Amino acid sequence: MIRIIIAEDQALVSGALAALLGLEDDLEVIALAKNGQEALALCEKEQPDILVTDIEMPLMTGLELAAAIAEKKLNSKVIVLTTFARSGYLRRAMASGVRGYMLKDAPADTLAAAIRTVHGGGRAIAPELAMESWGGEQDPLSERERQVLRLAGSGSSSTEIARIMHLSEGTVRNYLSEAISKLHAKNRVDAYRLARDQGWL
Repeated sequence: MIRIIIAEDQALVSGALAALLGLEDDLEVIALAKNGQEALALCEKEQPDILVTDIEMPLMTGLELAAAIAEKKLNSKVIVLTTFARSGYLRRAMASGVRGYMLKDAPADTLAAAIRTVHGGGRAIAPELAMESWGGEQDPLSERERQVLRLAGSGSSSTEIARIMHLSEGTVRNYLSEAISKLHAKNRVDAYRLARDQGWL
């Protein structure tokens, strides 16, 4: 029996996923988490074979969760299940140790097959993404630029970003300026939109 934890902040989606996977004879959903931090705690406690996670979640994103699982050397293999068909997200997911990347609009039996593949030591990537990842643009942003841009995109001022990240305002402005320049954007809002659309945030 393959033991699974689902991390998804929308209860309707996680409930439906659990019900669908529960119809498979060899799959067992042992817990549901509504955010990344809860999922990490459950993975440490329950040691599931597979963690199926969304990307956009409160407190900790699915990609941060995957990186934390790899860092803590937990045995759970991670499959991202998301609506974001973007090569930037796929590249970051793979760099975080994710073994599978599937889209939410895929049929239920496709996800079940992906879980079996990943459990068996393979990788499972949505076909439309596998092709796109070869041709997509490389992420030009540094991790710091990404963090600053993410905060700017959520409406934080340079002063607030400086306080949150324990940096000087001048340093924050430099990071924003670099990000705007690298993305050939008009301003910080445009830079945030461009980076988000590419899956780099």
